[in-house]
Amino acid sequence: MNGTAARLGFWSSFFGAFAFVVFTACFVAIAIVNPLFLWSDLPAYLAYTQQHNQTLKYVAQTCMLLFCPLYVLIVNSIYEYAKPEQKTLARAALAFAIIFATLTSLHYFVQVTAVRWSVERGQLEGILQFLQSKPDSVSAAINMLGWTLFFGLSSLLIAPVFSGDKLSKAIRILLIVNGIFCLLAGIGYGLDWTVLVFLTINLGMGGTVLAFTVLLCFFFRRAQNASA
Repeated sequence: MNGTAARLGFWSSFFGAFAFVVFTACFVAIAIVNPLFLWSDLPAYLAYTQQHNQTLKYVAQTCMLLFCPLYVLIVNSIYEYAKPEQKTLARAALAFAIIFATLTSLHYFVQVTAVRWSVERGQLEGILQFLQSKPDSVSAAINMLGWTLFFGLSSLLIAPVFSGDKLSKAIRILLIVNGIFCLLAGIGYGLDWTVLVFLTINLGMGGTVLAFTVLLCFFFRRAQNASA
């Protein structure tokens, strides 16, 4: 791997892991500080947002918005590391990563800009299908499509690149597990199985992504030292 790819991979993994740490901290803090909100209707949602501070939610969404392009950079650096016979799968993983980043970053950008402005200004016409808190909204479905199908496939297809020592094997296992979690979450969302989605996305995917981004920091740092 050339030095540029190794440096780019390291910093992308570092900031990707940092984004997930902040997201997780916000998620836990919201669960502790605010009562659980289950979607019922728009008036109930507005009342909830007015009664409880939404800053942590927007911080968490911004972290995920930033993670999307970082993941594309991570996969791009892994592609540069892949052996010639692995390039085809790695290229497909990069393509799926780009689709994931496009869908998911679009969703989160809408949440932290247009949706936030509309709620704050009380301009609610047409907002219903853009709310992440409404599980069956168009925006929520697009977000889930990104996280489940395309992020999952990208993780599975990039996993074979890693083999050999313990660090590489650990990254490979985490990527495979993450891909399985994501695809199961897609099935759960399609069948409206809330518990399966919660376990696979919020707990399963969140934990594995944090783990493999941290390990990738060590992997790319080692590659960077080797190319120096």
